[in-house]
Amino acid sequence: MAFRRDRAYEIDMCQGAILPKMLQFALPLMCSSILQLLFNAADVIVVGRFAGDNSLAAVGSNTSLINLLVNLFIGLSVGANILAARCYGADDQDGMRQTVHTAMLLSLVSGLALAVVGVVGAGTILGWMQSPEKVRGLATIYLRIYFLGMPATMLYNFGAALLRAIGDTRRPLYYLFTAGVVNVVLNLFFVIVCKLDVAGVAIATVISQVISALLVVRCLMREQGGVHLELRQLHIWSARLKQILQVGLPAGFQGVLFALSNVVIQSSVNSFQETVVAGNAASANIESFVYAAMNAFYQANISFSSQNYGAGQYDRLRPILLRAQGCVIVTGLVLGGLATLFGHQLLGIYSDSAAVIDVGMERLAIVCSTYALCGMMDVMVGSLRGLGYSIMPMIVSLLGACALRLIWIATIFQVPRFHTPAMIYWSYPFSWVVTLLAHICCYIWAMRRLRRHLEENKRLYTL
Repeated sequence: MAFRRDRAYEIDMCQGAILPKMLQFALPLMCSSILQLLFNAADVIVVGRFAGDNSLAAVGSNTSLINLLVNLFIGLSVGANILAARCYGADDQDGMRQTVHTAMLLSLVSGLALAVVGVVGAGTILGWMQSPEKVRGLATIYLRIYFLGMPATMLYNFGAALLRAIGDTRRPLYYLFTAGVVNVVLNLFFVIVCKLDVAGVAIATVISQVISALLVVRCLMREQGGVHLELRQLHIWSARLKQILQVGLPAGFQGVLFALSNVVIQSSVNSFQETVVAGNAASANIESFVYAAMNAFYQANISFSSQNYGAGQYDRLRPILLRAQGCVIVTGLVLGGLATLFGHQLLGIYSDSAAVIDVGMERLAIVCSTYALCGMMDVMVGSLRGLGYSIMPMIVSLLGACALRLIWIATIFQVPRFHTPAMIYWSYPFSWVVTLLAHICCYIWAMRRLRRHLEENKRLYTL
């Protein structure tokens, strides 16, 4: 193995016990996701406490729009992660080198495209979204500055995905923590001292994104072997780009359509009084921490499955899936259960209104207590993507998790006796169960297809 020996930050996913290495991979990734959520919360808290309600609304109203625009390109980083992990598992240095340089140049182009869309189209897009006139000016300022940092954001995400492909989740955590601390400090300075309002929060975010991107790029430039980044060799290899797009585009489109379906569900929640909207938002924020923890095992499953598939270690694919499922079930049940058990105290952080807390508890009791099902569904998707299937899990997820919820809202929710917030929340576990079962069937089919392919090759080799 020319570029995979005794590296302190790397994990050999193709040999040895799976569970300890999976935990070693997933825990730093889990911490990274939770830290990101905490730093994002700090942005909202600073602007809400020191700049006023309109500024808070301007920042908060951009979240869904940013996610909608960014999700497609984040999906491409998943494609880069899977391709790089396969090359790494197969000890294909040339393939790894081409993947690294193609992915990093693609990240820069993607970031520049997002920056142009965000800066030029901010006002128009916010108008389409019917952003309140009172906060649209502030929202436009925030969005334009925020999107100026998109090239750095994409560089970090793609660079971190490449590091995950070789089993390194610790250094991206260190870089994220460093950038996050800078972000919080600059938030306080720009908003409180410089009185820059939402512009200060956006500038602080961009600076922190640039820091995390520079740290990741510097890390890749110091690596050895196929994962080494040489800026002068940045180039798009068409074959590698095609492979990245084959996996990444379906993943990205899935994220975009999920975001759109959530907008429809949110509009159904918005049809109730403000108390329901506030309680729903607080509960969803708490749930995001549970989801971030579970998502680490989805990411682990993708990297482990991809590396072993690339190395031809097909007998390890099922054990990897089973251990990832075990980890995500325990994580979902424990954290989801704790969030529900201590829901009153956690919701009290967001609001001191008893009515809001009661509404939030209703959602936690339905969604958070069954969140392990969502994690299990995602882990199945990770295995299928690790095997090279991306369009199939995308279609199943969109039909099961998106279309089914929309049908639920259009039919069951419209019946007067079922026109309640609780009925909206029940659409989540119902769709998770249906989609999970469908993904299991797809996985069984994919593994049988793989076995038939191996048997045919064996017979041809024997002949």
